[in-house]
Amino acid sequence: MVAILATVFAALAALLHVYIFVMESVQWTQPKVWRRFGVADQAAAETTKPMAYNQGFYNLFLAIGVAIGLVLFHSGADDSALRAAGLALVLFGLGCMVAASLVLLTTGGKYWRAAMTQGTLPLIGFVLFLFA
Repeated sequence: MVAILATVFAALAALLHVYIFVMESVQWTQPKVWRRFGVADQAAAETTKPMAYNQGFYNLFLAIGVAIGLVLFHSGADDSALRAAGLALVLFGLGCMVAASLVLLTTGGKYWRAAMTQGTLPLIGFVLFLFA
């Protein structure tokens, strides 16, 4: 049961990070998106577009790592090495997501909500996988 809950939270964290990728790497210059990230105006969004594009791919790669880890973890029920490799990938990906949210907190109090949004699901998944 714990493994199922852990998987749900990890998958939700991965999906959230795919959504962040879409916002940062695909939709960055749309006003509703750059405003969400606290960018001042369209010119600033254009200027920061390469940085956001790159940052979005970091989020996507973490999500892919967690997804591959989940597949390995669950397909390795009869293979302890495969299951361990999956668990390592999941924990690494989720741990990086949590660490990134903590780094975001160091940039100022106005990012508290974004950091909690970015870090809560992976933190719960991480803790649950420790007991799976």
